[in-house]
Amino acid sequence: MKKTIVTLFAAALLVACNKKETSATVDHSSDHMETSAQDESATTGTDSLTTIDNSASVAQLSDQDKKFADAAAKGGMMEVMAGKLAADLSTNTTVKTLGEMMVKDHTKANDELKQWASKNAYTLPAKIDADQQKKYDELKAKKGAEFDRMYTDLMVADHQKTIADFKKEAGEGSESTLKSFASKTLPALEHHLMESQKAQKAVK
Repeated sequence: MKKTIVTLFAAALLVACNKKETSATVDHSSDHMETSAQDESATTGTDSLTTIDNSASVAQLSDQDKKFADAAAKGGMMEVMAGKLAADLSTNTTVKTLGEMMVKDHTKANDELKQWASKNAYTLPAKIDADQQKKYDELKAKKGAEFDRMYTDLMVADHQKTIADFKKEAGEGSESTLKSFASKTLPALEHHLMESQKAQKAVK
């Protein structure tokens, strides 16, 4: 009888121990699932914040900022393209020098504008517009003195308009970095206009 009681008691203890181990295993699994869910939630939250930040950058740009950035990008590309033509095709030293200056300065300004666009998640135009392309094609077809006159006339007209655009952005723009870019670039543009007017007189 004593042996039977001892045996039953041992069996009861074994069953109790097994229940505890099973419970501990389940609890551990539950904790792991909860932690994984929290990690996934945190990751998703970070991705959402990144998207919101990029959207906010674009949203902060006013219509003036966007209009200026687009015009500056296309204008800058046009100046580089036309400047390369002048440097390669003109036989006039003044005109060739003017073209080389345009390529150097506007390439630098274009790169700064691209950096700004990248930081603000803004997409700039990838090419010049149809009217600019038409002027470029007409200029490319010119030779000798006709080329020099058309190029210098184009540089004077373009820089008069560009200076007005940059002054407007510097005074009325909303995005501080873009306004700073406009203000900082103005002295170089004014110098370009002065040199273009000198070259224009020299080839008349």
